[in-house]
Amino acid sequence: MDVLIHVFVALHIIGIASLLGGFLTQMKAMGDGTARFTPAMLHGALTMLVTGAVLVGLNQADDQTVNNIKIGVKLALLVVILGLVYVKRDDEKVEKSLFALVGGLTTVNVFIAVLWT
Repeated sequence: MDVLIHVFVALHIIGIASLLGGFLTQMKAMGDGTARFTPAMLHGALTMLVTGAVLVGLNQADDQTVNNIKIGVKLALLVVILGLVYVKRDDEKVEKSLFALVGGLTTVNVFIAVLWT
């Protein structure tokens, strides 16, 4: 079971890297007002959602303690991120504030994962 959990943690990190990497590579474009949500950002957010749900299930099946409040907060942030990226995915330009919001919420999600014990 531990190997399976570690595989899904790795996939979850790949999803975060895709979402946050897509944001970071377009920070200059955000300053110019030409940033857009890339398919990699959408796929990263979806990967985070699926692997996160699987991780909760695997940890509960393995009789490990799951902090449901932490998972709920992370899920709420991810749903907002996913909604924004999904709705604006076809736009040629995304407003600076929305683009920055997605990057900020993603960063907050990472810090919650690491620091909330």
